[in-house]
Amino acid sequence: MIFDPTTVITQMDTRLGLITLAATDQGLAGLWFDQQKHYPDIQHWRRDDQHPWLVQACAELAQYLQGQRTGFTVALDLRRGSDFQQSVWKALGAIAQGDTSSYGAISRQIGRPSAVRAVGAAVGRNPISIIVPCHRVLGANGALTGYAGGLGRKAALLALESTAHAMTAYTSTPVQTRTMRT
Repeated sequence: MIFDPTTVITQMDTRLGLITLAATDQGLAGLWFDQQKHYPDIQHWRRDDQHPWLVQACAELAQYLQGQRTGFTVALDLRRGSDFQQSVWKALGAIAQGDTSSYGAISRQIGRPSAVRAVGAAVGRNPISIIVPCHRVLGANGALTGYAGGLGRKAALLALESTAHAMTAYTSTPVQTRTMRT
């Protein structure tokens, strides 16, 4: 994947490890864990901790990791992927927090039911971890499989979302009471 040479970065230390975020004028273009598979060569990218997309992404990511946010509003720049990859990444974005999907389900969703392996490769090349939620994709049998950021992080993200989803469902559901007659 080739990135715009004007891409800027910042880094954020989290409980899941150091995260590098990248942006262009179009939006957030990358979010990678330290030592993640497919980590790009960032040595020529300028650091800009005040870039508006990076400031917004860091704030939203911090809220998410604290269980205070269930979605992201930062603009995304996914132009660097092939049409196929972009269709897979769009399908990933449709998986709601607290839900999961499988590689096979995504291949059917994008109209390519026999492209399960290619879907897996596109999921693995997702340049914007967490925000484009590739961690929500499980094996056909529900097993934790492949995550460029590491299976431990995938499990931690799913646990965080499960807790946040349960808390949201619990607090947003009206309490119904019944009066008992004696």
